[in-house]
Amino acid sequence: MPTSPDIQRRDWLKASALLGGLAMLPVSASALSPNVPDKPASLPLSDISASSGATVTVERRDATVLIGINRPHLQNRIDPSTYLALARVLYQYDHDDSLRAAVLFGHGEHFSRGIDVAAFAPVIAAGQPFLPANDHSVQDPLEKASPARLSKPLIVAVHGDTWNMAHEIFLAADIRVAASNANFGQDENTHGRFPGGGSTVRFVREAGWGNAMRYMLTGDHWSAAEAFRMGLVQTIAANVDDTMRSAMAIASKIAACAPLGVRTTLESAHLAIVPSETPALSQIDTQFGRLFHTRDFREGKQADEQGRKPVFKGY
Repeated sequence: MPTSPDIQRRDWLKASALLGGLAMLPVSASALSPNVPDKPASLPLSDISASSGATVTVERRDATVLIGINRPHLQNRIDPSTYLALARVLYQYDHDDSLRAAVLFGHGEHFSRGIDVAAFAPVIAAGQPFLPANDHSVQDPLEKASPARLSKPLIVAVHGDTWNMAHEIFLAADIRVAASNANFGQDENTHGRFPGGGSTVRFVREAGWGNAMRYMLTGDHWSAAEAFRMGLVQTIAANVDDTMRSAMAIASKIAACAPLGVRTTLESAHLAIVPSETPALSQIDTQFGRLFHTRDFREGKQADEQGRKPVFKGY
């Protein structure tokens, strides 16, 4: 039998009053989700100026932080200490509650020409990891080690030469901005090496098989316009200053959004790609180490030092 309008209205008022009373009751986060872990302590990230001589600089701007690679006298080539310093800064950024977005850039004429091979040679020869195995206060810039990914956004702003390891750090970022003079390269094969920082996985995923193989297998370099065509770059700016302004504008918009929503968006999106990437990324260091002990690897290094064309034998 249908109820009268008066009875329906009375029942609705009772339900509203009950819900209103429940809304006023104190409810803890653990009551809503018993498995929520305790919130880790925030790690404030301090400014580090270029004048300090540090190879990685830090400049806070409200809820955004600028992180700079600072070895301009060596085209910002990354040696072990710079790699470790960058890993520590990224970890602190991810654990500083007052920061919501980061912009990575390079001081001087170039973003970076990639790995400092001579400086890393002892580490590779000894089969050591690029980062201390038991150090839990680092975040791998190449996102190969666990935890594999930042939980907060990283925007990269590149200009000039962006080669090899630097291009792989660029690919690990969430959003990429390039100056029109950016020159990209993944030319390890021409030196007796191979892309050991994740390009064999991420370059293929981002640009497609044919585009990635076109450049990795030949060692040819490519422009910012070509990077944009392949989908590697989201924005091209006219010059270095405009590149930084564009990256900062994007970071500011992200920082104005709800931080938990941003983190959850990244977390959800990462779930779509991490399972397929993990097996390939986990084998890269072993593959690189195997190549390091070949005659062709030594020949490539010697040819670079002597300024001549290498002669590879295939062993």
